[in-house]
Amino acid sequence: MSRASKLTLLGTSLFAGSTILFVHFQQRFEKQAMHEGVVRDMEQQRIKRERQLDFDMQKALEEEYKREQNVRSSLETPLQSDGGRMNKS
Repeated sequence: MSRASKLTLLGTSLFAGSTILFVHFQQRFEKQAMHEGVVRDMEQQRIKRERQLDFDMQKALEEEYKREQNVRSSLETPLQSDGGRMNKS
């Protein structure tokens, strides 16, 4: 084999080997990143479920309190009592 063909073979072999190593480590990195994303998504779903349960519990308590108590909205104007008579101006 000539020197040029040996150098060409060595260069292409190194390029192929480095490409294989690069792809291997890139896939490992992507797999780790995806796993971290899945873990993060599961944690967010758990927090969302907990918040929904808290909301449902608060809603049930509100309904129970409304049944037990006479609650009036603070936005309503209080009725003015003038002995049953209405003032017409």
